[in-house]
Amino acid sequence: MGVDVITKYFPNLTAKQLEQFAQLEALYSEWNEKINVISRKDIGNLYEHHVLHSLGIAKALNFRAGTTVVDVGTGGGFPGIPLAILFPDVQFHLVDSIGKKIRVAEEIRKTLGLTNCTTEQSRMEDVKGKYHFVVSRAAMPMSDLVKLVRKNIGREAINSLPNGIFTLKGGDLQAELAPYRKDVTVYQLSDWFEEEFFETKQLVYLPL
Repeated sequence: MGVDVITKYFPNLTAKQLEQFAQLEALYSEWNEKINVISRKDIGNLYEHHVLHSLGIAKALNFRAGTTVVDVGTGGGFPGIPLAILFPDVQFHLVDSIGKKIRVAEEIRKTLGLTNCTTEQSRMEDVKGKYHFVVSRAAMPMSDLVKLVRKNIGREAINSLPNGIFTLKGGDLQAELAPYRKDVTVYQLSDWFEEEFFETKQLVYLPL
């Protein structure tokens, strides 16, 4: 399944965005041969399992121009790079502690010409910046993530949802989210995307 799975759900892309999304397959295939950032078995499902999955965040919130977002544990650039393509007026900062992974994200960012995206090899504990939102793909349990990023959430809110965390997860989250049940919102990705892959996939939003 190629880039058409993206245009199916995001039909209003510009020619430039279409071109950037279309480049991802060759770029990730090439880099994955050198540095394994996506399971070799899964590289053929790049658009569905990685790009569209990342864009689930955009179905919950249409980030306003000028929003700042930090991607914690970005790996090879998910969800940050697909979101940076979709939101050219939003600033994304991609962070990972593993040098070779962040190198892939940086090289792909440069090739795509994503001027609204920066990368940093760092542990999140050491990142000092303030952001409207933190995004992540199942990097760690919610309680660990909250402890790690609370210091990075800025006060000034400019979006229709309060500043906070968006994290993509799967499986039974009841116990993990129990401490936050008054505040947390869980979106089922299957409400937005009909592919079987999304049946067990969720997006968790927690205002901080």
